[in-house]
Parts: sequence; C-alpha cells; structure tokens
Amino acid sequence: MSLEIGIVGLPNVGKSTLFNALTRAGAAVAPYPFTTIEPNRGVAAVPDPRLEALARMVGPERVTPATVEFGDIAGLVRGAHRGEGLGNQFLSHIRTVDAVAVVCRCFADPNVAHVDGTVDPLRDLEILDLELMLADLEIVERRLDKVRSASKAYPKEYAAELAALEALRTHLQAGERVALWAAEGTAEATLAREMNLLTAKKRLYVANVGEDDLPDGGPMAREIARLADSEEAPIVVLCAQLEADLSEWPPEEAAAYRSALGIASSGLDALAQAGYRVLDLITFFTITGGREVRAWPIRRGTKAPQAAGKVHSQMERGFIRAEVISFEQLVAAGSWQAAREKGIIRTEGRDYEVQEGDVCLFRFSQ
Repeated sequence: MSLEIGIVGLPNVGKSTLFNALTRAGAAVAPYPFTTIEPNRGVAAVPDPRLEALARMVGPERVTPATVEFGDIAGLVRGAHRGEGLGNQFLSHIRTVDAVAVVCRCFADPNVAHVDGTVDPLRDLEILDLELMLADLEIVERRLDKVRSASKAYPKEYAAELAALEALRTHLQAGERVALWAAEGTAEATLAREMNLLTAKKRLYVANVGEDDLPDGGPMAREIARLADSEEAPIVVLCAQLEADLSEWPPEEAAAYRSALGIASSGLDALAQAGYRVLDLITFFTITGGREVRAWPIRRGTKAPQAAGKVHSQMERGFIRAEVISFEQLVAAGSWQAAREKGIIRTEGRDYEVQEGDVCLFRFSQ
C-alpha cells in the first residue's frame, strides 16, 4: 500500500494550484471555494542526485525515481466538523492519509477572495486546527461512551483504554493537537492511530507566497516558519502559481528564471523531499541489468523481504537473501562486477533492516 500526504487548508489558499504543479494532473482550479470535491491524487518524483550518479555509471534504458503520493483535499471552512461546506466528507478524506501538508496563504491577491475577507495565515491555521480538533473530539467521545459501557462489566480489562481516551479528550478540549503531546509508543498515540484522529497525523507546512516575496517569503511566511520551528515540523516556502507555470516550461528555461529570482531549486522538489522526511521514508536502489536503475521508498526499519516485496510480491514470498552494497561503495568501485571482485558486496538475510542508500539485489525462489 502506498503512503499518501493530503494537501489541506482553507479554500483559496492555493492547494489545487500546488497539486497541479506537483503532478501535472490538471485538477480543476477556480477562485472560489469547493473547486475540488473528490480528492485528486497524483505522484511527485523525489529528486535524488544519487540516482543520477548510478545512471551515469550504468547507462540504463530507464531511470525511475522514488515518488511521494499527494492527495488534493477540498478546503475546510468554519463549522466543517458539523458538516458545513461538505465538511464531513472532506474530513473523512483527511482521515485516510498518512500525513498532511498544510498550505498557508501568505499572499494578497484582490482577484482571489479569502473566505474570511482578509489574509491572515495564523488565523487560518487556528480555524483549521479547531475544526480538526472538534472532529477528533466527537470521535473520542463516541469511543468513550462505548468503552464506559463495556467497562461496567469488565473494569480491569478496559481501565487502560479508558484512561487513554480520557487523556485524549482532555487535551483536545484544551485545544491541543494530539501529535504535539502524545509520544510515539504510548497508549494515547496507539489509540489515536487506531481511530485515525486528524490531529495525530504528522504534518509539514507550505507557505504559499507571492512571486514578489521570493525567495525568503516575506513577513507572513516568517510567521509560519516560526510556528513550524516551534513544532519541529518541516516548512517549504514557495509560490504555487509560479511553480505551476514553470512546470510547463522547458527545464533549462525554468531553472534560469528561478536563478534570476535567487531560488536555488524548485519549490516542488523541496516539497517532495519534505514529504519524504515527514513520512520517515528512506531510499534503496536496484539495478536491473542495463535496463533500469530505480529508487524505491520504504519506511525506516523495513526488513529485506518486505523491501524486496516493493519490487515484486514474488520476491517477498520467495525471498532467499539480499546482496547489498552502499551507494558510496558502489560508485567508488565503478560497477557491480568490480565491487563483487573486491568482495565488498554483503549477503544479508531476513532480519536485515535495509539502510538509507543501500543498493540491493534480491535472490528469491520462483
């Protein structure tokens, strides 16, 4: 199953424009709320210079980068937890994603109306978070009612869950997102994941700025950056409209235009990389003869058979062993054959956790 990041925010903050730039999928865009009803989905390539280095070494027919899947979810409004603006439907879409990219409008444009009349990204975030917390609170309270009833007959069996649910409720009522206080591995964090609580999801921030505010983003983007820093969350500053426009340009011309603006690289590249980090993914590589060099995303801690299963399900079922070398060692050796002759390719078994930058050849039975 692929991992997905949901692009969320209030209406008219630039979510669908950003999604179009990321995926070139052509999601409908208009300067009014609810252009996006069903969540659009698409994938964005994660730039990786190591893949390019392997391609230069091998000269394959095809080079395939790792990707991150993004979902464009329609804008939330005040009262979304009560169903305002089709809120219940949109909140259910957010529940299915693994992390969220919160798009904050940090630009003024008289041609693009704001649902609250003025541009204030911190206020917008308060609205968004309030709706998410209220929606979570309803879920927790419904679960609490069921557990309380069950605990009357079996108090010891339900004591821990009851305590965890009451802690979740207390913090949500106090206006605290679950992700900011429930430590990984605790009963609260486990329950929050089980219930798909919206405020338990990892997040990154996207400050969508005007082109004139690039490259630093301007004062509103700096406010979001301070907030992201306080939460130790990634932040990407970009101009979604510019990225959408440049995605249609020849790469050389787009790079030259960014350079003239003082931008070192694409904001979309930065967003894909930030998404990769927030999902806690690592990359391993495979080389299929001279035909393909490919980067594969996996969760940190994934073992060799499951990594092989990313390539093909038969590889996981019939896994025998993995032949592994680090990217750096392989490039220094010059080729897979040269590395084998030097004896630096390792043989790893079922318990091996694939590491960032591993180049793997999986042996399996048919």
